[in-house]
Amino acid sequence: MATEMTLPRFEIRPLTQEEGGGYLIEFPDYPGCIADGETPEEAIREGVDALKSYLATLQELGRPVPASGEVYGGQWRQRVPKSLHAALARRAEREGVSLNMLVTTLLAEGLGRRSA
Repeated sequence: MATEMTLPRFEIRPLTQEEGGGYLIEFPDYPGCIADGETPEEAIREGVDALKSYLATLQELGRPVPASGEVYGGQWRQRVPKSLHAALARRAEREGVSLNMLVTTLLAEGLGRRSA
């Protein structure tokens, strides 16, 4: 049974058509570790693979893993109205993703738009 990787701090943003479209994910604490995908979900999946490869390469080369600038556990509890929870759960089911993945994607998209 595979264990789930806890992602370090990352940023995700939509790519312009000139950049090829889709979404870019990057890990600021790991210089040069980036990936992309057609959707935010795909970019996150590709980002996990890129980060694993990045860390494995550092280990193979005997280089230290950069210390993360900010350490967060990756979890928090958020109370929401029942109607919002139900709407999010229905959308996640329609899209074939977990509720956590949907909410993470929506938050990342919102942050990307806001910082653009």
